[in-house]
Amino acid sequence: MTEPMGDTLPAYKDWSLAAVRLLQGAVYSDDAAWDLVLRYPTPLKDYFARLGLLLVVDEPEGLSYVRQLADDEATEDYAQLPRLFRRTRLGYDTTLLCVLLREHLRRYEEGDVDNQRCIVEQSELLESWKSFFPDSEDELRLQKTLDTAFRKLDALKFVSRFGDAPGCWEVRRILKARLPVAELERLKEQLLASESK
Repeated sequence: MTEPMGDTLPAYKDWSLAAVRLLQGAVYSDDAAWDLVLRYPTPLKDYFARLGLLLVVDEPEGLSYVRQLADDEATEDYAQLPRLFRRTRLGYDTTLLCVLLREHLRRYEEGDVDNQRCIVEQSELLESWKSFFPDSEDELRLQKTLDTAFRKLDALKFVSRFGDAPGCWEVRRILKARLPVAELERLKEQLLASESK
């Protein structure tokens, strides 16, 4: 019979909650774990580095997250570790929605200084969405594909439902970190090229 795990657990660390929250997804400045991330960056970085992960803390954006080490960042030993995070290949619809939302977030940051959150109505995006599909496409089907794409991005934590109104979403700042301007422009060119075919 083996000993109960409780007898062999190491001492609890004050930053443990932040570590768990970061493994669950991005931590924002309005999250209770944010202060812990700012208070304990060194032990958190050391802990995640042992797993082949890099802690990113962007104080001006009020955002922190962990990501897999890139091939050129990992030493030979760390390169042997299996990936903790799955690479998710986005389909056309979800990629298109990422591009539209990233563009919306960019415009919001340039002009809306009063609001803390970038909010978008699903119905607002429908016209832009429709422009990337043939005119013969059924509008009801396009609404459904847009809704499905939003739900996929919700699962990836790029957006979250906002308020009680259906179709109202907050664009999370992790989208900006995962889709920087250079990548945004590249994807826009690809989408426009595929649209013209």
